Amino acid sequence: MILNYITWNVDPVAFSLGSLQVRWYGICWAVGFLLGYILMSKVYKKEKMPEWSMDSLLIYMLVSTVVGARLGHCLFYEPEYYLPHPLEILKIWEGGLASHGGAIGILIGLWLYVRRFNKSTKKQKGEKQHITYLWLLDRIVIPVCLVGALIRLGNVFNSEIYGTPTTLPWGFVFVRGNEQFFNEAGELLPCHPTGLYEAFFCLVAMALLLWMYYKRGLGDKRPGLMFGTFLIIIFGSRIAIEFLKNVQVAFENNMMFDMGQWLSVPFVIVGIVMIVRSFRHSM
Repeated sequence: MILNYITWNVDPVAFSLGSLQVRWYGICWAVGFLLGYILMSKVYKKEKMPEWSMDSLLIYMLVSTVVGARLGHCLFYEPEYYLPHPLEILKIWEGGLASHGGAIGILIGLWLYVRRFNKSTKKQKGEKQHITYLWLLDRIVIPVCLVGALIRLGNVFNSEIYGTPTTLPWGFVFVRGNEQFFNEAGELLPCHPTGLYEAFFCLVAMALLLWMYYKRGLGDKRPGLMFGTFLIIIFGSRIAIEFLKNVQVAFENNMMFDMGQWLSVPFVIVGIVMIVRSFRHSM
């Protein structure tokens, strides 16, 4: 008989340095930002951006992503706990990050970055002197897809944010963290590895965006098209995949659409608007 599921019992701790535990999730974050930095550096070099501006962009991205993701989790998913205990928000090491909050944080951080870049007097002759917010959004989405894929892989290593039971051959039996999906014999049931599904769509989006940027030059020809495409693929797939996910917080039990889906809808709408706008204002 062919095995029709995958047993997943990976220790989320990759290794320890004394009392310090280095988790696969953290490694995925670090590798994601490193590869994203390299990828965006190639874009910046192609666009003749100043070298210092890439390091500045990394700082803005790191801070805005972490702060936004943490606040997003605390305010969107557990406000009843964190609002009366605001200092608990600072305990990021205890876990709790939300991708929608991270997306909002990035949008704010990049707006601040563009303002600083355009006011800077450090630019030299032959370097790009001015950028628009939309110019940056159309390009930053490429490495964001890669980072997103690796973060979702980190969720799989943590055996978290998995889906409901499935009979599909790629179902994962999550030995760690699964406290509710058992059959009558008390055996763990295979579940949808929804983290891998989301990682897959991130990579599909990245491949398409790379083609649009390098092969078709759409970053300049149709401003906003790449950003809009990113929003529709990433958040549209999120809406669909949420139907397969296990409920993350108790208040979602009686909801027709969960919090992740409701938060994704505005991003998809903005994506549609950006694509329509890009065709009306193409260069």
